[in-house]
Amino acid sequence: MGFFDRLSRLLRANANAAIGSMEDPAKILDQSVADMQSDLVKLRQAVATAIASQKRIQNQAEQAESQSKTWYQRAELALQKGEEDLAREALTRRKTYDDTATALNTQLKSQSGQVEALKKSLVALEAKIAEAKTKKDMLKARAQAAQAQEQLQSAVGNLGTNSAMAAFERMEEKVQTLEARSQAAAELAGADLESQFAALEGSDVDDELAALKNRLSGAEGPAPVALPKDSDPVPQLEPVKVAEVDAELEELKRSIDKL
Repeated sequence: MGFFDRLSRLLRANANAAIGSMEDPAKILDQSVADMQSDLVKLRQAVATAIASQKRIQNQAEQAESQSKTWYQRAELALQKGEEDLAREALTRRKTYDDTATALNTQLKSQSGQVEALKKSLVALEAKIAEAKTKKDMLKARAQAAQAQEQLQSAVGNLGTNSAMAAFERMEEKVQTLEARSQAAAELAGADLESQFAALEGSDVDDELAALKNRLSGAEGPAPVALPKDSDPVPQLEPVKVAEVDAELEELKRSIDKL
């Protein structure tokens, strides 16, 4: 294979690929129907021309036949008048018109066959155009659906590498992390609260245990109190000042409030 043949084939292949990629099915379908309509117009004109020619040939054949009859009648008249030479001339003219009529009738048959073939082609083309018009909208809709599906599949295929999708997934992970941290903080806060309540409950138990011990010790009877001897001096009790008691009471309240 020569270099120029290979180069030519390569150029044609690239050209066909470029043209194929630029073809829009909807536009091509519309243009195809328009081309078929143009062909239909041309075919109708051809049929009309053929029919007109057929009519013209038919008229010429009828005129030739009519002239043939006329010259035959003239030949008869010439013989009746004893004009044999004139009758011979009339028959010569009649034969000329007979030959013309025969040729025209032969041509008319051929023309009639061509007209019938053109009429059949016209009917077939009209049927194809009607079918094409019916299919055109359906094919355009199918092409649009296929293109939309292709774009959708392409978009889905690019989701993994799309920056917007990557940002979305990153924010989703961040939200999940925040939720986990919030849940952990809530669990820690709940554990601390449980420990605080456990401490309070333990304090109540200790208080209740102390109260129970006091009640049991009181049930056994008060401890004997030693009476002072006569020789022991009796201590002198000093009166309690109210201000001192109030001050101690306030100090106790403040300490309780701080708990």
